[in-house]
Amino acid sequence: MRKFVQSVITAVIMFALIIGLSGCKKEGPMERAGKKVDQTVEKAGEQIEKAGESVKDAVKDAKK
Repeated sequence: MRKFVQSVITAVIMFALIIGLSGCKKEGPMERAGKKVDQTVEKAGEQIEKAGESVKDAVKDAKK
């Protein structure tokens, strides 16, 4: 009887782990939206950096 209970507990734990790990693989709509927001913010940051360098170059050229 003790072995049976131990086997059932082990099976339940393994089932829970398998379900938990497989649930982590799926990406929901909020995760996809978050990734798109991150990409957009990163691209905007790059554009701002380029604009800042252009302004810096224009100031150097104006001083000449």
